[in-house]
Amino acid sequence: MNSANLAAELFKFISIRPYQMPIDSHIWEFLVIGLLLLGVTLTSSRISRLPFSYALIYLIFGAFLGPYGVGIIDLYPGAEFLERLTEIVVIVSLFACGIKMNRPLNFWAWHSTVRLIGLLMPLTIAAVACVSHFLVGMNWGAAILLGAILAPTDPVLASEVQIAHTNDRNELRFGLTSEGGLNDALAFPFVYFGLYWLKDSNWQNWLTFWVGVDLFWAISAGILGGIVVAKVVNTLDKISRRTNGIEAGMEDLVALATILLAYSLTEMINGYGFLAVFVAGVITRRSRALKGENKVSRLHFTELLERMLEVGTILLLGSMLRIEPLQAYGGQALLVAGLLIFLIRPLGTWISTIGDDLRPATRLLYGWFGIRGVGSLYYLSYALSDGVSGQIGAQLSWITFFTVTLSMVLHGISATPLMNWYEKRFGAENRLEPETLEVGGNE
Repeated sequence: MNSANLAAELFKFISIRPYQMPIDSHIWEFLVIGLLLLGVTLTSSRISRLPFSYALIYLIFGAFLGPYGVGIIDLYPGAEFLERLTEIVVIVSLFACGIKMNRPLNFWAWHSTVRLIGLLMPLTIAAVACVSHFLVGMNWGAAILLGAILAPTDPVLASEVQIAHTNDRNELRFGLTSEGGLNDALAFPFVYFGLYWLKDSNWQNWLTFWVGVDLFWAISAGILGGIVVAKVVNTLDKISRRTNGIEAGMEDLVALATILLAYSLTEMINGYGFLAVFVAGVITRRSRALKGENKVSRLHFTELLERMLEVGTILLLGSMLRIEPLQAYGGQALLVAGLLIFLIRPLGTWISTIGDDLRPATRLLYGWFGIRGVGSLYYLSYALSDGVSGQIGAQLSWITFFTVTLSMVLHGISATPLMNWYEKRFGAENRLEPETLEVGGNE
């Protein structure tokens, strides 16, 4: 066959293919997501100066791709799929948070974190539970479960207000980053508490087990698991680099191995894998076996992986939003979300930081930037996979979806201008001296 005939046949095949072999919907999804990523990347310098976040862009595009838009994404994933997706996103993000922690491991260096975790998180859970029980009409088990689902601040979507690099020493950014890393792990005991109460309202039957296993053992195992895995991996990495060496393109995969090993091994002994991954990141940051450039490389790798997973998760959330259930549960969702964002978080933060040596502007921004996101979606999907269904499951789902969406919109719009103002006004005054922040390692 000559070239002219070959070209004619090829043209004929291409021209008739759309009618004989319709293009699968996922091809259109790949096309649109590819265009979105390209557009966001090429205009990132301009977007960073605008009063909205990348997460808000992804959310809007997700809604556009959903059934109320062009209908390219028209699915409602099961709880197990959503749980696995958000689980991966959170553990990657927690390791990135941990490796950014540039403070020595003592109370005074982490004083803001201790208050935000030890005081603010229980206050938030209790306040949301009271609102859900007395104003929304949930039973106490579901109310406590909702409080635990909404208590964690997000380690994935809050890049505008979190530590930007390993040498960022801003106290506000450090507090928000460490809070997002720890409360995503430490909300788990309260999730279990709510689930137990839903299944058995006679708390005397399970309280001792909850205190001994879900509170003390699981937290202790999470901390120990993260320390052991990180130290072993870092030691093996050091030995390998001294003997055979590691290919440059493979070095970053050590970070992924650390994440997966810390998480899985800790979960196998009934510890909190989320906590183990965060601790592993902290230990990796402090390791003397790693050079500074290796730590930065691992951070960049996990952040890149985190961004990729974030895009898919938020696009999916945007496409899942439905008008009918939001109409059914919109009043309840608006009440809970509004009180959480505008009253519970700000007031709880102010109470929790009484007596701390923080300026009022820092305390106010701690109160405002309680960003909800992927962590809450994970705990919701975990509860649904554990058997929560029916009206309670629907209530929990749509109140959570609405709260996360509202948080993305409000915090996405306000994060850039407020942080720019804060950095310009107080940036230099809120930086601790470098010698108080140095940690072990060749950095």
